Amino acid sequence: MLNGEDSEVHDGPSEPRFSPWGRIEPVTSFDVPPLLQALSGQRPQRLPVWFMRQAGRSLPEYKKVRRGVAMLDACLRPELAAEITLQPVRRHAVDAAIFFSDIMTPLKLAEVGVDIVANVGPVIEHPVRNASDVDALVAHEISDASPISEAIALVCAELGEATPLIGFAGAPFTLAAYLVEGRGTRDHLAARAMMHADPESWRRLLEWCGRISGEFLKVQVDAGARVVQLFDSWAGSLSRADYVEHVAPHSAAALAAVEGRVPRIHFGTGTRHLLGDMAACGVEAMGIDYRTPLDEAAEALPGLPLQGNIDPALLAAGWDALEAHTRDVVERGRRAPAHVVNLGHGVPPDTDPDVLTRLVDLVHSL
Repeated sequence: MLNGEDSEVHDGPSEPRFSPWGRIEPVTSFDVPPLLQALSGQRPQRLPVWFMRQAGRSLPEYKKVRRGVAMLDACLRPELAAEITLQPVRRHAVDAAIFFSDIMTPLKLAEVGVDIVANVGPVIEHPVRNASDVDALVAHEISDASPISEAIALVCAELGEATPLIGFAGAPFTLAAYLVEGRGTRDHLAARAMMHADPESWRRLLEWCGRISGEFLKVQVDAGARVVQLFDSWAGSLSRADYVEHVAPHSAAALAAVEGRVPRIHFGTGTRHLLGDMAACGVEAMGIDYRTPLDEAAEALPGLPLQGNIDPALLAAGWDALEAHTRDVVERGRRAPAHVVNLGHGVPPDTDPDVLTRLVDLVHSL
């Protein structure tokens, strides 16, 4: 049974294929959740779907339990983080839970001064601008990640085997951009300037970010996450040459922390020119943002399962427009070996939750 639905009965053994865990084993529709089948390159009977930022701000039940609790505090309260992670699975019947956390959480665990300010986003107490700032930062280490492990244990106990939990982390460039700029910016000029003005300090900064992100992924997998996703929100601001030389090796290091253990998804926004290089960092699937049609992404990434890429704006455009767009996304996704349906970015905070539930039903029917 998969989420209460009958599976196809097979008369004989299934064909063996490569498993995300690095060994050859039979894959059958009744013992592997649809998401994991898709990430291994197989098309399951039911098209899997989940949404980035499904856990959180669009749900009234989330707003109720988060009332009066700061964002990073909520991430580090195991019972609260577990409850928020599970809310969209219960409401929408999505094919995966995404762990409720923040890309700033590993910085907080490493006792770096960071806060998430309403209507601003992450704010770094002491921005990193020179070699001495880097020296001070890299002395920080994650000492106690038990709140993360405890929360994931609670989530996995409720999810069971049928619905995988996805762990995640921010990619090294995105973390570094926040650390250098001090907060989110549009063009990341200070970060890109430091990359070229002091390449050795930049290398040490990115090396530390890659290690922290990798450790955070490993903690989640050790605790029970069965997939991970690395988010590079700001890599689209980079030229391909800068990405390949100054960033990609560190993203590869973060992803290598869980290599051979779980499927790895890499996602960035505005990164069409970097898709091949991001995939080369070592992944089992690529997340595609809403700007790049999936058939074009499939051509650029032959043989790789894809995730995406419904435009979040269409969630508020009326059902007819959303349905037509979703059907087009699914049709284009047939060019890839397998397809996990998702948005091409996160769920907007003003999204009607009933639209997401209806969208899940539509995807499952296709």
